[in-house]
Amino acid sequence: MPAPTPPDWPGQRLGLPETGPRSVARLGRRIAALAIDWGIAVALSAAFFAYDSLVTLLLFVGLQVLFTIVINASIGHAVLGMRVVPMAGGLLGVWRPVVRALLIALVIPALLFDENQRGLHDRAAGTILLRR
Repeated sequence: MPAPTPPDWPGQRLGLPETGPRSVARLGRRIAALAIDWGIAVALSAAFFAYDSLVTLLLFVGLQVLFTIVINASIGHAVLGMRVVPMAGGLLGVWRPVVRALLIALVIPALLFDENQRGLHDRAAGTILLRR
């Protein structure tokens, strides 16, 4: 039996468009959003806690969880036109943003992703990052 051919774009096998709204957010946008989110955490830590690395990490995770629960996106995601949605549909709830944020903070899971550009953090939380 021949091996299945790889999809032409991330999300193709999920029925998602190649570009535009509801397409899978690409790596460049993801990295830029992460930089924005870390920048905000660093700025808050420097402004209010004389830059403490543990506080910075906690701020990063806290902001990820809070904003993903409230607006389905981190601040960086929202600025760059992305949103986190559950693969099964419905609401994100609280546990999905918590799992995503904790795994992103570990760095490694975010670097390992599948053909749909879902990192281990998205796979563990049952989510996917799409463009708005």
